[in-house]
Formats: sequence, structure tokens, C-alpha cells
Amino acid sequence: MLARLRAEWAPSIPRELLAGAVATFALIPEVIAFSFVAGVDPAVGLYASFVISIVIAFAGARPAMVSAAAGSVALVAAPLVQSHGLAYLLAAGLLAGVVQIIFGWLRMGLLVRFVSSSVRTGFVNALAILIFSAQLPHLRNANGAGWALLALGLALIYGLPWAARRMGRPALAAIPSPLICVLVLTLLAAGLGLPVATVADLGHLPDALPSFGLPEVPLAWETLRIIALPAIAIAMVGLLESVLTAAVVDEMTSTPSDKNRECTGLGLANVAASCFGGIAGCGMIGQAVGNVTYGGRGRLSTLFAGVFLLLLMVLLEPWVARVPVVALVAIMVTVSVATFHWGSLRQLARHPRTSTTVMLATVVLTLATHNLAVGVAVGVLLSGVFFMAKVSQLLQVRCEDDDAAGTRTWTITGQVFFASADALVDAFDVRGAEGRAVRIDARGAHFWDITSIAALEKVVQRLRSHGCEVEVVGMGESGKELMERAK
Repeated sequence: MLARLRAEWAPSIPRELLAGAVATFALIPEVIAFSFVAGVDPAVGLYASFVISIVIAFAGARPAMVSAAAGSVALVAAPLVQSHGLAYLLAAGLLAGVVQIIFGWLRMGLLVRFVSSSVRTGFVNALAILIFSAQLPHLRNANGAGWALLALGLALIYGLPWAARRMGRPALAAIPSPLICVLVLTLLAAGLGLPVATVADLGHLPDALPSFGLPEVPLAWETLRIIALPAIAIAMVGLLESVLTAAVVDEMTSTPSDKNRECTGLGLANVAASCFGGIAGCGMIGQAVGNVTYGGRGRLSTLFAGVFLLLLMVLLEPWVARVPVVALVAIMVTVSVATFHWGSLRQLARHPRTSTTVMLATVVLTLATHNLAVGVAVGVLLSGVFFMAKVSQLLQVRCEDDDAAGTRTWTITGQVFFASADALVDAFDVRGAEGRAVRIDARGAHFWDITSIAALEKVVQRLRSHGCEVEVVGMGESGKELMERAK
């Protein structure tokens, strides 16, 4: 028992603490940046990240996975904040958590298997574009000093890891370059007195532990009407990104995880975050990969990332307040660039048209609605339609006559289901079959549903109406069972 708990929580305590600290440093600038994307105070995102990390460490299924206030959820939440305020966002987050818990109980975490790679690519690309476009308002009013700091920030984020590799000193990359960007730009802006907006201008930062309380919204049907769609969108986007993040960590660590438990754990974490004044969140792909890269393998790294985050915020709040907004913009630009699947542009001409259509439709609808859940839902629907169309074309019906015996044999091969049922009926030309003994050979076919069985019965009835004696062979157990149910 103790050995199992140690393996799950802390295979190596020093390594878990170090990895968790690195994940915290990577979280701070992004969580603050995601907060102003959502249009809320940085404290809302930071409180959420603290609470989510604590709860998910115990309730989640994937050890070493980092969850916090994320950009995808922030993008979905922003319109609700602008139209109705923070209280309704907290209520929507609470409802989204309940939906995610129900998803986990119903064992629907495995639905991610139905999300094709084209939809995932479209999801990632749309997320990257939305994150980048959310930075444009902060750049429209930027002065010369702001643009200079942005250029320096981008140079630090990209240049420091490159320099560490060129110098053959990977230890120099132990501190994430986004954190160095924040430190350098903050010191320059404060030391030179540059006229640039700071995090303090965006809103209140946390200076104490969060307090428990339910969202202050009216308990009425009108409230449910306002928060229902945003809550479902938050729940779906959070589930998708968390399950995809868990799959990435599974692959990195060569260990499996329970996706249904991850859904339930995320729901509990979002309910708790909403009750402590925080925005809903989900798995953070970048931070989870960083945590694993720096040695995190157990739940302790996730737990310490949340605890350390709050300690830094409370102890270093005066410094965090002086961080230039343009430093966060630089981080978000690099996040959007890293998130975008650039290889998908080269694959547009090489991949099948249906895959390209699914990917582009996911991107276009997501950008048009600013709702990642809508884009993914339509992408999954299109993938299913294209798949069924392709499978239905595999159906073949061959006809052979034996004039000596006066018999006709139809041989069916392929998949028969609702999308190919009409094609099956149309393939049987009863002309010339009058009075013959007819044999339908279905050994090479698979009948999937009641519609396919109804189509076969329609063919049999049509042949019998033309005076044919019909024999059906090779239906198999599944086909016979469907026929019994149909009767």
C-alpha cells in the first residue's frame, strides 16, 4: 500500500518539488495573461489556479498533470463577463463543474476517441488564432516604449533557450524563459520609468487566502438561461483540453490514465474554484509537458505547483503588480505561435480533401463563434458524416445466373447500415428474376442496425412479389439477432 502511494504521489520528493516549482514559474505569467483575456482581475485566475491544482492533485486521474485557469476557457468566458459580470461567470463555472462530474460518472471520458486528428488540429489552430487576436487590443494603443519592450521580450523568450543549447549548458534553461522575460521587462520598466501599462492597471491581485462563498446571483430560471450555454461550452472545452493533455502525458510517461476519473476530478476542481472566487480551468498542455520534462511523475508536483503559486502571489504581490502588460502580451504571442500546428499548412495539399475540410471547418466555425466547443462539435459531426459516406461506398452486390438450374444468386459484400441501406435496395434488379429460385449470399456482409435489416426484408418481399422463392444465407449471429429484434 505504502509503495503504491509513494509511486503515485512522490517517486522522488526533491524531483517532484523542483518540477512543481518550475511549473509554477511557468504558470504565473500565463495565468495573469489568461485572466485579462477573460476580462477578470488577475486574482480570479490566480485563485482558480491555486484551488484547481490542489483539488486535481487528489481527485484527478493523471499524476504529474498540471491544471489551472486556461486560455481556451478564458476565451469562452470572456463574452459572459462582458455582458453580465464576474458573478455570473462564477455561477457558470460551478454549473460547468457539475456537468463535468456527470460526464465522468456516465463514463463519457472515452468520447475523446471519436475526435479525429483533423478536428484536434483544427481545435489547436483555432485556439492559437484566438489567443493571438486577444492580444491585439493591448497593442493598438502601445507607444514606442511598449513596442521596444515587446521586441525585447520576444527576443528573451526565444533567444535564451537557443543560447543555452548553443553553449552546451542545458542547466541555463532550468528557469523558464517567459519568467526571465517578465523579470527583465519589469526591472527595465520600473528602473527607467517607462510609460507602459502594468498588471496593477488590470485589476486587483491576491494578497491573502481565498475565501469560500457561493456566487452571488439570483436563484431564478433567468439566471439558468443566462449561464446554461456558456457553462456547457466551458465544460466541453475544459473536458476536451484536459483529456487531450492527459493523453499527451500518458505518451510521455508511457503510463495509462483513467479519462473518466479525470473528467470527474476536473469537475470537482471547477466547482471548488468557483466557490472560492476563481474562474473555471482545465489541463494546461504547456505546463504539464514542462512538469514532466523537469522530472515530475507524481501527484506531489501538481500539489506543490498550486501551493507554491499562492505563496509567491502573497509574498511577491508588490512586484507582480509592476509587471508590464506588454510582457504578458509577449508570452501570449509565443504561446499562440507554439500552439499553432504549422505542419498542417503543408499538409493541406497532401491530405485527403475530407480531412482538410474537417480541419478548416473546425477552425472557421470556432473563429466565427468564438466558441471552441461549437467548432469541435461540428468537426466531429463532419468527420462522422464523411466516414459513413466512405464506408457506405464499400458495399457491393453481384448477380450471377445459373440458366441450367434456373436460379439467380446475389452476393452481398461490405458494410450495410442506415447510410448504405438504400443502395442495397437499389442494387437488386428484379427484372428477369420472375419465377426463379433466388439465393442471397450475405456471408461477406455485416448488417449493423435495424435499418439495414429492414432494407434486406424489403428486398426479399419485392422478390417474392415477383414469384421468386428466396433463400438468405450467411447472415451471421449479429444479423440473426437484429432480425429477431426487428420481428
